[in-house]
Amino acid sequence: MVEEENTQSNSGKCPLYFFHFHISVELLVLNPSEIYSEETTRATRFVQLDIVDITAIYKVSRSVFHVRAVRREGCVIESNPSPHGGRGALPSEGGSPSDLLFLAGGERSEVLAKMMQLSIKRVPTVVSNYQKDEAEETARPSSGCGKNCFRSCCIPGAKLPLYAFKKVNSIENEKDVLEIENKEPPIAFLDSLVLGEWEDRMQRGLFRYDVTACETKVISGEYGFIAQLNEGRHLKKRPTEFRVDKVLQPFDGNKFNFTKVGQEEVLFQFEASEDGDVQFCPKAPIDVENSPSVVAINVSPIEYGHVLLIPRILESLPQRIDHKSFLLALYMAAEAGNPYFRLGYNSLGAFATINHLHFQAYYLAVPFPIEKAPTKKIATLNDGVVISELLKYPVRGLVFEGGNTLQDLSDTVSVACICLQDNNIPYNVLISDRGKRIFLLPQCYAEKQALGEVNSELLDTQVNPAVWEISGHMVLKRRKDYDEASEENAWRLLAEVSLSDERFQEVNALIFEAIGGGNDGIENVAEVEEPDTKAQSLEEENAITESSHHAMVAGTQECLVLQ
Repeated sequence: MVEEENTQSNSGKCPLYFFHFHISVELLVLNPSEIYSEETTRATRFVQLDIVDITAIYKVSRSVFHVRAVRREGCVIESNPSPHGGRGALPSEGGSPSDLLFLAGGERSEVLAKMMQLSIKRVPTVVSNYQKDEAEETARPSSGCGKNCFRSCCIPGAKLPLYAFKKVNSIENEKDVLEIENKEPPIAFLDSLVLGEWEDRMQRGLFRYDVTACETKVISGEYGFIAQLNEGRHLKKRPTEFRVDKVLQPFDGNKFNFTKVGQEEVLFQFEASEDGDVQFCPKAPIDVENSPSVVAINVSPIEYGHVLLIPRILESLPQRIDHKSFLLALYMAAEAGNPYFRLGYNSLGAFATINHLHFQAYYLAVPFPIEKAPTKKIATLNDGVVISELLKYPVRGLVFEGGNTLQDLSDTVSVACICLQDNNIPYNVLISDRGKRIFLLPQCYAEKQALGEVNSELLDTQVNPAVWEISGHMVLKRRKDYDEASEENAWRLLAEVSLSDERFQEVNALIFEAIGGGNDGIENVAEVEEPDTKAQSLEEENAITESSHHAMVAGTQECLVLQ
């Protein structure tokens, strides 16, 4: 239990709270402005907080003896019931922005030792713009259709926060990166704006369920697949309203699209700065003539901070990659500046559920299994982009990284995505490592499903393997599947997603022809007989040595390109 005492500070202006952590603890989520003293004893940890503002306090009882802990950089990251960023620090330090205290667990004999490793960080209080202006917004009379949506009926006069990012030319210039880091931004993009505003919407009850209450664990094994139990999400989630056998379909305004969401679900506008400096405006008019790109909450989240990036929302673009939109997604990853904040994309036919252009993103402070997988370099382009092939992973795919500029990398991947779209090949994309590493994963699970070629046992799990599942974050719908989760089971499911080796090579040939017009734009093609199996993980020191893995379960038939 957490025992709480209340006294007065030396100044007499603010109360002091003492939290006494024993073996059975409760998780508290709060936003204090100062942590000015800290005392640790063998049996109990005492933390003294000078509270200026508390925006929320949650008390979630947990049993510490069933917690699996992952240690990263001196911080114990809670991975069961949920590793929502490693409670106890900012995302830049392995934690979520307003979580100062969390339960650290493990085996019974290690509980106290791991609790002693908890690092309490000094963080400023984050008060959202919506909280500041709550009275003003409440008093404002409603207009338009009354739903406060993003259509012409409600847009006139509406204002939203605007974050104008600085375009970064080089992704490899260390000096430029240091200069950006040393210049204080007007607002912390990830900590205060994305995650801070996301938490504000959670307090306001805008989500269909509390994803932070979902049980999560890291599955034992070489790759560390992550399993989450999210019972009923498929019932609460918006159903698919289009065909799954066509990657390119026209936008249909009569079906659900993001112009129909309430403006309260939109966190901020996200645009390039006109003068080259990062800018933030708490209340900026919505420019209807120049359709804004916005970041909104996913009301059916699968993880902490789950948001949507919707490029040029008022243009009503269908779910298809274009050069401009993909570059915007890379800029968002670069602006977040945290390897644990990733963006993903699902094409139609690869489990996108809304035919309105969008990327997904969320924060999870553990490496994804796909990021640990070894790769084999197969080509280097003239602009410095390196293309590799995933090895020893259940889903075949390509990895893009490097490039002289962020736009070089973006353009190369965009061309590859457009090639897949034009050839009606469903695919998923994971944008990793602050936008510097991109996984392109053609898949055929929905096609196999439609043809009756997927094992009924796998179908019974009701798991739709989209970008997050393919990357190794398995969102499970049944308690049975969660309790029995294993690396072998995850491997078996994802192997059904993958193209056959023969088909994958055919698709690669299409991609390389589109990228380089044959080999004209390719500097060299690597023919590696003994591939380098060093893992390309988020941290260079986290290399995995070459070792055997479970045999890949081949699909019953190779996937066809639907014409």
